[in-house]
Amino acid sequence: MISLLDPDNPEEHFPPVENAEQEPDGLLAVGGDLSPTRLLNAYRHGIFPWYSSEQPILWWAPDPRTVLFPESIKISRSLAKTLRNRNYQFTFDTAFSEVINACAMPQPGREETWITEEMKQAYIQLHQLGFAHSAEIRENNRLVGGLYGIAIGRVFFGESMFSLERDASKIALVHLAHSLADREFGLIDCQVYTSHLISLGAEEIERRHFCDLLQRFCNQPGFIGSWTEGIDES
Repeated sequence: MISLLDPDNPEEHFPPVENAEQEPDGLLAVGGDLSPTRLLNAYRHGIFPWYSSEQPILWWAPDPRTVLFPESIKISRSLAKTLRNRNYQFTFDTAFSEVINACAMPQPGREETWITEEMKQAYIQLHQLGFAHSAEIRENNRLVGGLYGIAIGRVFFGESMFSLERDASKIALVHLAHSLADREFGLIDCQVYTSHLISLGAEEIERRHFCDLLQRFCNQPGFIGSWTEGIDES
């Protein structure tokens, strides 16, 4: 049974993820709000919001879950060639608003966006609080690709990515994975299956195993604050 959340109580507990619907896969709750307290609580428990502008807030915990272990990132021959031949520059947290706005734009194969204005403002607030981060790729000082997500403990919860030039979003993910592996992050949450992510080394795991990993890695010391100068332990 899908739970109805109280928008005036951001500290209320989510129902157990085992209560999520099988069809549609993972729908767990409806309503609530996108306050930092509720969002961080959701991610810690393997739950994320995903809805369109004409819908109420929908909360999901699909099974299986698509994840990427940072040390397992795959670089194909063609991607390696792009890394060698394109003059891309990688940064953290220098253009969060621009990245989320670019992710919200229609792209080939994705003509509509789920990143509503309400979602944008919620994640920008999390960025200002030091929990949400962006990874950017520039070419000749032009932002051409990137991604954003939330870091809790030693877990990075990926939200969305965009690319305006060849392989730019893939290269952002490669740099992110290498940076997180160096800092002993245990997991990048990719949420749902796409062939694009699988080609980069992501895999599907059971929701129960995913939640066990969250309990382990989210409780480890984290990296709250700006990552502009590098990821420094808080």
